[in-house]
This record gives sequence, structure tokens and C-alpha cells, in this order.
Amino acid sequence: MEGDECGGFPPEPSEGSSQRGSVASSVTRAQDVLVYLVGDSAVHLCVEGVACVSVQELGRSVREALHIPDSAMDAFAFWLCSPLLELQLKPKHQPYKLCRQWQDLLYRFTEASEEDISQDEPCLQYRRNVFHPKSKELQIEDEGVLRLLYDEARVNILAGRFPCDPETWTGLGALSFAMELGVGLDDQKATAALREKKLISFLPAHVSGGGGGLFSTLRGKGGRQAGLEHNLLEEYRKISTLGSTPPEPTQHLRQYLSTCHSLPYYGCAFFSGEIDKPAQGILHRAGRKAVNVGISLEGVYVMDIKEKHVLLGLRFSELSWDHSYPEGEGDSHILWLEFDGEEAGTPVNKLLKIYSKQAELMSGLIEFCVELQSAAEGGAATETDNDVRRGGRRGKLRRQSSVVCSRVHTLNTISYVDNGKEIKRLKPKRAASFFTRQAQPPTYSSVQVEQG
Repeated sequence: MEGDECGGFPPEPSEGSSQRGSVASSVTRAQDVLVYLVGDSAVHLCVEGVACVSVQELGRSVREALHIPDSAMDAFAFWLCSPLLELQLKPKHQPYKLCRQWQDLLYRFTEASEEDISQDEPCLQYRRNVFHPKSKELQIEDEGVLRLLYDEARVNILAGRFPCDPETWTGLGALSFAMELGVGLDDQKATAALREKKLISFLPAHVSGGGGGLFSTLRGKGGRQAGLEHNLLEEYRKISTLGSTPPEPTQHLRQYLSTCHSLPYYGCAFFSGEIDKPAQGILHRAGRKAVNVGISLEGVYVMDIKEKHVLLGLRFSELSWDHSYPEGEGDSHILWLEFDGEEAGTPVNKLLKIYSKQAELMSGLIEFCVELQSAAEGGAATETDNDVRRGGRRGKLRRQSSVVCSRVHTLNTISYVDNGKEIKRLKPKRAASFFTRQAQPPTYSSVQVEQG
């Protein structure tokens, strides 16, 4: 799978503007380079000609330092990351040159202020490749590789980037506790160890009270913490009593990753954006809601940043999309998602507008993922389709009370109507219009965008 074919990443920047960068100097002598892993650790490399070294060349050095076997080389990729922007690099990219252009990329793809942009600096990170299928990940046997994947999944769970239900994050927290402290601790030792490490080490911050504030106090933080602690220790006891022999080194790692795989947005690249809020109150005041948009090989997921739940989840077979540029001053870049819905029981097409300067990146990534999926499947059903047809685990997760269940009724979408009276069903032109590359940019011939 060639990540360097990914559409949506900006063209290779030319030499010459900003002098910023996290990779030291452009001279040809050997320079120290830090490649960060997800977490607190880093790989220290000594690289010659760092200004011209490519991602592909750096990859060989990092894999050698981490003892990653060739069979798992496609599981990881290099990213440039900062609090303002995350970009997966292509094998041909030269990280030093991109770091020098970081301010330009921030102006192009973020709404950050000039002050924030001037102070932001990226780090070079080695983490999961968006284009690595989950099915291949399950075939990995190397403990070191599984631990790298586990570390990244755990960070995403704790940060609330992977919304999940209480039984899921409690079970994952207990697995992390068991991996860190071992199985078989008696109740007294387990309780003491958990209180020393603190719940925030094992449960998402928005659950464990890491955010603090008046709201958590009013909800009875002490009692809630005690309940969370009790539930986590109960799950830990179940893990400890599952087998009489010590678990294999990779057993808990695989179990953790397998649980994360049941979350539809595992393996996504994430982008920031906003959507319209429904008008509320007698004055019909509206506004915008901040969202994370996750895009993977399987589909697109729009998540509420504040509430930590899914607003909309669509497989590629269920949507059409487009990207529009601002037409005038004050307008926004928009990613349009078109999907089937209903109004008063009548089938209609719905259109969701996602405002984001990263809409161009999102559109390009969707297009590339669809092409990869089409090439890999050859007309076969997707993993997600098979899971649903079998009535398996993924179907159970989509119950209404689950945080991974789409909340289409809460979205402010455009529904297609004829003259404002008769609801007319307009089936999206999927495979023929947006899922194939065309000489002319794809357009919505049937979409009437509201003006004003």
C-alpha cells in the first residue's frame, strides 16, 4: 500500500520561507534527530545530510532501532504533529523541508491566530499508518510492534479521541492496569496501587475527572471516583481469575487492540472542524459546534468534541462528498457529506456542512481511501458489512444509548425538497460521481445550496 499516493496532502513545499523546524540544521554533517513515539519516549538518531533525508530513508533507521520486522514495516508512518495540526507524511517527503514550511501549512490548514502560529513547532512522530488495514494488524505477532500500537491506542482512549461506552473504557482500563502491575494482586494491594497511580492513568480524562472544575464537584466527584475505582478493580479481578497460568506476553496487548478494533474509528486520521447547531429558543439562535472528523479506510465519523460521542458515522458506501472553497470574504472551506435520511417517515437526502480549513485534506483522504478500498475488495463486502450481516459485535455497539451510535436527529442538515412543499427523494450519485477520479472536478448537479 503506497501512502505516497495519498491525495489531500499539500504539494511538496519549495525552499525558502520560514526558518522553523524541529530537525536541527541544514548542513551536511551528521546531526542529532529525535523521532518521537506516541507517549513520552523517542528514538535518537544521528543522521547525515538531514536537510535532504527522506521519510523512506529515516524509516529504515527507526525500524532498525526499534527492531521492527519487515513484515510489520507498513504498520507505521511518520507524522508531523503539533497541537495545531497533524499530517501523515509520504515516503518521498523530506521532514526538514516541511518543518521549515510549518508556518505556511498552519496558515493554510488551521484557523490559529498569528501569535499561536508563530509559537507553534512540530515534532516528528512515528505512529500508526492510516492506510494499514485492521485485518493485517491482527496478524502481527511481534510483541514490540503490538506494544507500540497499544501505546497509541491507549493515548487515544485516555484523551477521549475514541468515544466508547462505560463497559468498554472500564475493561480497557483494567487491561492496562493488569499489564502495568501484573495479575493476581490481592484487593488491598490492587486498591493501593490504583490510588497511587490515579484513575486518570487508566480511564479517559473526561470520565475520571481529569478536567476538574465546578461541574465535577457538583456531581459529587468523591462518590463518582469511588464508583469508578470499584468498577475498575472488579474488572481487574475478572482478568486475574481467568486463567491459572500467567498470560502470554502478547495476550493482553492483543485483547486491548481487539477491543479497540470494535470501535469504528480506530485507525482514523483526525481533523478539526465545526458544524451548524440547530436553531434554539424563541429567537432561533444558532451557532456552531466544534467537532472531530475521523477518516479511515472504512468510513467517516463526526464526533462531538465536548460530549465525547458520535454525531454521524457513515461507511463510504453510504455517502457522497465534495469540498468547496470560499467564494467570498468571510466564507469558509466546507466538506459536504450527503447521505440518506428521512423527514416525517419520508425518505430524503440529507446534506451536512463541515466548516474547516482542513476540508481539502479530508476530501483528498476520503477519495484515496475509497480507491484503496475498491482496489482491495474487488467488489467484495467490507469488514463492516460482514460484521453487520453476521449480527456480530459491531451491531450491538450501535444501540441508541451507545456513544458510538449516530445522532442524526441532533444535526442541522439540509434536506432536499421540491418548491418547499413536496419532499423529493434524490439518490446520491455515488460510485459514478464522487468515487472515481475525473478530468473535471466532481460537482453536485442536484444540490441547491442555500444562499445567505
